[in-house]
Parts: sequence; structure tokens; C-alpha cells
Amino acid sequence: MTGWDESSGSHSVSGAPVDFDRLDVIRNRFATDERFDQIVDRPEFAPERLVCVYDTRFYPSSVQNARVEIVWFENGDFSPHYHEDHIERTFDHRWDRHPSEHNARDHIHPGPDAPTPGDDSSHPSDWRDVLSMALVEIEARQRAFWEG
Repeated sequence: MTGWDESSGSHSVSGAPVDFDRLDVIRNRFATDERFDQIVDRPEFAPERLVCVYDTRFYPSSVQNARVEIVWFENGDFSPHYHEDHIERTFDHRWDRHPSEHNARDHIHPGPDAPTPGDDSSHPSDWRDVLSMALVEIEARQRAFWEG
């Protein structure tokens, strides 16, 4: 992701202000979700994001921690970023909607390393459906750890 623009209150990847009201709604919904150990609003390392840390019971011991970082913009752009820290590597996957020189507005930077350019995609129009789509994909990844 690109840097935060202090002067405009926006994240330069979108050009629009961060939708903190939407992030508050997401935080309130996820706060009662048992899959998350911790929900952190606007951490110092990412003041425009909501960081949701997964309960480690969903992962084998080789996964030290996992989280989804969410940023949403007032114009409907977004970027949920899923990240795992493993003992010897990391895993990153990102679902994006924003103007891009490398992809269509809707795109995915697939795991394991979320390369740029990513893959053009289409995402649902409703923000709740976008989050549901991302969470379903994360759950499939979690299940795959135990199926093999």
C-alpha cells in the first residue's frame, strides 16, 4: 500500500478520505466474533486501518499469528489485507478496489506473496458482501491447514 497523506486525511491509494464510520461498524460486528482474539482501531503502524487478529486455534503451531487489516474509503474503495506470520515465511493476500496503473479497479493480489501486478477480478458492490467474500476465502485457507 502507498503512504498516508496527512494533509488531505486520505490514503493515496484511493485519493478519498478513509471511511472511519464504516470501520467503526466493522469493528463493532467483529468485536463479538469469536474467531478474533483482538481488534485494534487505528494502530500506530497503520492509523487508517482496523486490524483484526485471529485466534491461533485456527492454525497449526507453525503459524505464529494471523490478521486481516481493513481500510475502507468514503468513495467505496477498499483494501482488506490478510497476513500470516509463519516461523520461516509470511503469507499475504489482498482484495482491492481502487484506481490502479497495474490492474483494473477491482483486483486481487493473491497469496502467498500478494504480487503487483495482481489479478483483475470483480468484487460485490455491497461492502458486507466484500467482507463476507474475504472471510470465506480466509476460512477455506484455515481449513486447508487441517485437511492434508
